[in-house]
Amino acid sequence: MKTEVYNNQYFFKVKNLIFIIAFLVANSIFTRSFAQQHTPWVTPKVNQDVKNPIPVDKTALTEGKALYTTNCAPCHGDKGRGDGPAAAALNPKPADHSSATVQNETDGSLFWKLTQGRNPMPSYQKILTDKQRWELISYIRTLSKSGNRGALAK
Repeated sequence: MKTEVYNNQYFFKVKNLIFIIAFLVANSIFTRSFAQQHTPWVTPKVNQDVKNPIPVDKTALTEGKALYTTNCAPCHGDKGRGDGPAAAALNPKPADHSSATVQNETDGSLFWKLTQGRNPMPSYQKILTDKQRWELISYIRTLSKSGNRGALAK
């Protein structure tokens, strides 16, 4: 009988410990996600001034669109407005690539962000080559709400 009581007490202690650990892990993830939503995503100055080495031509835009459709549209939407099918489940919400905020960023800044990633957006450093990331940026420039397709490329 004493052994059974001891085993039950041990079981409840382990169960409580597991609950506390799970709670702390979940709380940590939530807190980090919440803090990130309210923290501006600032590109280091040294990366802001990098110029796109890929000529903006039909080939680059065709390749960029294909990459965008596969890698970006599920979250950012076909027109880049942050309204893709996966967007509803994401926090923070995907950026609107057609907005002045994104269009006014330098190519170097966009390249750095694609390379680094930030939750929930993955890093594309190992997924896409440098050339592919630059082509993607060339295509993102065509999504401008103003209709200046590619004219805002910096």
